Amino acid sequence: MNFKKRALTLAALTALSVSAMANTPTNEEIYQMMKEMKEELAKLKAENELLRGDVKEVAAENKSLRGEVEDVAVATDEAIKAQVKLSNKTTIGGYGELHYNNLRDQKGQSNKHEMDFHRFVLFVNYEYNDKLRLVSELELEHSVSGDGQVGEIELEQAYVQYDVTDRTSVVGGLFLMPVGILNETHEPSTFYGVERNNVEKYIVPTSWWEGGAMVQHEIMDGLGIDLTVTSGLKATSDTDFDVRDGRQKVGSADAHKLAYTGRLKYTAIPGLELAGTVNYQDNFGQDAYEGVGSATLYEAHAVYNRDQFGLRALYATWDIEGSAVKALGQDKQYGYYVEPSYRFSVYGEDLGVFTRYSLWDNKDGSGSTLDTKYKQYDVGLNWWVDKDVVLKVDYQIQDVGAGIDTELDGLNLGLGYQF
Repeated sequence: MNFKKRALTLAALTALSVSAMANTPTNEEIYQMMKEMKEELAKLKAENELLRGDVKEVAAENKSLRGEVEDVAVATDEAIKAQVKLSNKTTIGGYGELHYNNLRDQKGQSNKHEMDFHRFVLFVNYEYNDKLRLVSELELEHSVSGDGQVGEIELEQAYVQYDVTDRTSVVGGLFLMPVGILNETHEPSTFYGVERNNVEKYIVPTSWWEGGAMVQHEIMDGLGIDLTVTSGLKATSDTDFDVRDGRQKVGSADAHKLAYTGRLKYTAIPGLELAGTVNYQDNFGQDAYEGVGSATLYEAHAVYNRDQFGLRALYATWDIEGSAVKALGQDKQYGYYVEPSYRFSVYGEDLGVFTRYSLWDNKDGSGSTLDTKYKQYDVGLNWWVDKDVVLKVDYQIQDVGAGIDTELDGLNLGLGYQF
């Protein structure tokens, strides 16, 4: 019972500290409150360690009791971590992914046998006060960077967020665009499959960040809207209008034409997310090329999780104006996927199985003369060694049109983590 008393004492102290802050406490009062909280946290952590040791002894006598005590220990650990975060202004996190691809080209010689530490990412966030915070994300791709190397160092996020009210925030700086399922949340333990799905790679295109400003507003509980004014995409030449190639990554980005984005997101029903995004910019070539006009993205998706069952589905399409774009058949680019999954526990560890059907085409417009569709079937397994550490295996089969030179089938293995 002493454990419960200390937990209650900690909760009471936290509530008192919040109340005291509202009444502008003195430095001495703040110091005393923080001292008491740290003392209670230290005692609670010590008792939690003892509790973890007791679990092994109890488990031999009572299997059901073991599960209950472990749940309490985990919950206590999480509570301690949450309290520590509240007391620290600076937080550090990150994630990483190691991939092995063994793919055979069914149409040519472009086989892929590769081991790649795809990305290593560090988050550094700072809380100025209850309303103002800094969020940053620095990434190293493909392990090595520099002249002649395959990798690069990227700044994916660096923005300041200010809470105007309880329901409205403003964001300024460099941030991930509010579109799709993976673009804002793509830590490896949060999705199935070794590689990110190709629809959200070549059509959305994840990872996609821009510089500018954003307003986030919660219209009502579970219904929010995001509005942005940012830098935009730019075609790499007058003969290449793939949207993924158009990401400028806010590195001396051409900003003759800004982009405007709006997203509506619904999460009022537990386990369900419905969202739709529209992104528009007046000129996809940033006025650098003849025959290139406006570009509009329409994206909609649904995520549903109930008990052990999960389902993800997404559709996205681009409408790009201009005679040069139409001549290459790239005035329409679209894709969609459906991904059911099932997650279960084996000997106390989580396993998840999934399958996915994807279709995408970057040359589906009026000037296209060949079939350039990609179809891909994936089936695989995730094993969460810990909730933040995952081992992945999946097998992919592609079925491509006559206008595509490569058709890759084979095995993917991956290790991912976040912290």
